[in-house]
Amino acid sequence: MQGEKKNCIYLQAKIIYLMAKIIVQNTEITILSHNDKDYISLTDMANGKQDESRAADVIKNWIRTRYTIEFLGTWEMIHNPNFKVVEFDHFRMQAGLPNFTLSASEWIERTNAIGIIVKRGRYGGTYAFKDIAFEFGTAISVTFKLYLIEEFQRMKADEQKQLAWSAKRELSKINYRIHTDAIKSNLIPAEVTREQAAMKYAEEADVLNVAMFGMTAKQWRDANPELKGNIRDYATINELICLSNMENINAVLINDGMPQGERLVKLNQIAIQQMQVLENNEGRKLLK
Repeated sequence: MQGEKKNCIYLQAKIIYLMAKIIVQNTEITILSHNDKDYISLTDMANGKQDESRAADVIKNWIRTRYTIEFLGTWEMIHNPNFKVVEFDHFRMQAGLPNFTLSASEWIERTNAIGIIVKRGRYGGTYAFKDIAFEFGTAISVTFKLYLIEEFQRMKADEQKQLAWSAKRELSKINYRIHTDAIKSNLIPAEVTREQAAMKYAEEADVLNVAMFGMTAKQWRDANPELKGNIRDYATINELICLSNMENINAVLINDGMPQGERLVKLNQIAIQQMQVLENNEGRKLLK
């Protein structure tokens, strides 16, 4: 099994959807984040079992069974305060009769269900909340269901790691502002040019780069000509945490008037100590 995720944002009926895709047993499955909940495409899942023209029939055959209606109704009663229980009871009594049919759209309209949504147009199809989609996976195959759960969980874990990295990167940027303000207040005379001031900022940034990474920004660019961005864009979460702390400490040392050479030595010692602590915490699963 191989996994792949592609993200995009699109606007429809003034509702913003975040779309992702995962690959389960060579079948591409679309996932929409709607109202902060993940909805998995039942249509894509059904296509993994039948050709595209039969996907709607697979969903209809699944939704009309008594077991499925019981499952859907119970889920709605737990999660949906506006669920119409009377309509649900009507469907439950009819389930299993030879002439009983039920579409996803009819289920949503009659019961005010939120666990399943039907979209038209681009990325159209029937989508279900992850709990329901996992249950539908059984209609495809037990193996497919298990791979779907595994791949979905992998995708969510990757999202959490990316969110954590982004948060630490933003924290680093905020502390960098504190750092530059200290440089401006203590190391830059009032009448220097903008170019001279920029050189001083870059010089102090490289104090942190050398203390943390053992090289200046230019040395990193020369060593990595194929990479875009700067050395901090490729830092780990722990390195960003350490850099954030060092920017605050360096701002204090600058305000105290400590010479640059002494600050570099002290900051390097702090970087070594903090990275040892952070990496040990990582090993104990205290930091993600």
